[in-house]
Amino acid sequence: MKNVFKTGDKKTYVKKVAIEDAAAFHGKLVHHVYSTFAMARDFEWTSRLFFLDMMDEDEEGVGTHLSIDHLAPAFVGEEIIFTATVEEINAMNLMCYIEASSGGRLIAKGRTGQKMIKKEKLKELFSRGRDAGV
Repeated sequence: MKNVFKTGDKKTYVKKVAIEDAAAFHGKLVHHVYSTFAMARDFEWTSRLFFLDMMDEDEEGVGTHLSIDHLAPAFVGEEIIFTATVEEINAMNLMCYIEASSGGRLIAKGRTGQKMIKKEKLKELFSRGRDAGV
């Protein structure tokens, strides 16, 4: 793992809310607004942007933590700006604080955690099935 970031470094991801991101359960649309579960995916992606620059060829990142406070709606067609800030890099672990905003409104805030693991170790853990711990 390359140590190229420090506490306070930032990464940004911008996305336009699509109908596929709207709140829906079992194929039934509930609201034409950005769902919390789609936001979770995009929170994780935003923090993963750090790992894309950090990982060596034989490494992969896995999620270890996710928390979101969903504060306001964002509607289909709106642009969301995600900003991830490094809170801590400790050994092979990365913790980020993330904010999502649209049109100057804070939509959500939260944290993500990821761990860098050797691909071979990850393959071994996954091959052991449900009892494997990361």
